[in-house]
Amino acid sequence: MSELINHIKQHRARLDLTQEALAQKVGVRRQTIISIEKGKYAPSALLAFRIAKVLGMKVEELFELKEEV
Repeated sequence: MSELINHIKQHRARLDLTQEALAQKVGVRRQTIISIEKGKYAPSALLAFRIAKVLGMKVEELFELKEEV
């Protein structure tokens, strides 16, 4: 089984962006950002790219797939 790990919270904080501000910039609700940050929701590829762009990152720097053996 695989798990999608993200580093959104750290990079959002680095830019002093609130969850609400990030949500507005990528066109989703704050609850969506909360769910993604907690690992309860895996974003679509389009949303992942939008988030990465706003945070000035590459998608593969922001998200990683953790393989469980």
